[in-house]
Amino acid sequence: MNQTKKIIILGTGGTAIDILDIISDIGNNNKGGKLECIGFLDDEESKIGKTINNVRVLGQLNMAKDYKDVYFINGIGSPTTFLNKEKIISKINVSLDRFITLIHPSSSISKSAEIGLGSVIFQNVVVGSNAKVGKHVVILPNTVISHDDLVGDYTCIAGSVYISGAVSIGGTCYIGANTSIKESLSIGKGALVGMGSVVIDNVLSRSVYAGNPAKFIRGF
Repeated sequence: MNQTKKIIILGTGGTAIDILDIISDIGNNNKGGKLECIGFLDDEESKIGKTINNVRVLGQLNMAKDYKDVYFINGIGSPTTFLNKEKIISKINVSLDRFITLIHPSSSISKSAEIGLGSVIFQNVVVGSNAKVGKHVVILPNTVISHDDLVGDYTCIAGSVYISGAVSIGGTCYIGANTSIKESLSIGKGALVGMGSVVIDNVLSRSVYAGNPAKFIRGF
């Protein structure tokens, strides 16, 4: 009999709550066994002990080490917090193999693509041939990652983004919703691309770009 994999979600924001649906949908379609979310961890004290969508907030992030027989998935990362994502994950002091990779059944992932541990692929995402998605990456619904794209660790790609072929996206980036990126470009590490942007030139590291065509706004 296949054993149920128990999962704890880090964070209680919108992305974390949406991950609940992914866990449910994968569990219902997973021939290798069921998935069950047993709780959230969040550092906001006012949320601890409360229930969100019938799932309890068990405690703060530093309690992760107390749960020995569960997998973790990160739901933290917004346009205002994305640069801290690696720090937040390292804070809980849990090895990479304790993180589960979640790929929604409605997504289309090429057999030659690679998806790193701890990453979440949402509904109706396409990942093309020879694409490489790093660890702890979040790709929100209806996004296309084309052939030979490289997506660095800890990056978040919002919904309905279209990334043409052979694009390199550095680690810890945030690509806003409805963005389009021209083929063979480089998005530097820690960059933020605003929603609705059309990127036709390389993007510098630790900088904000937005618009059509996307323009440099500021560095940080």
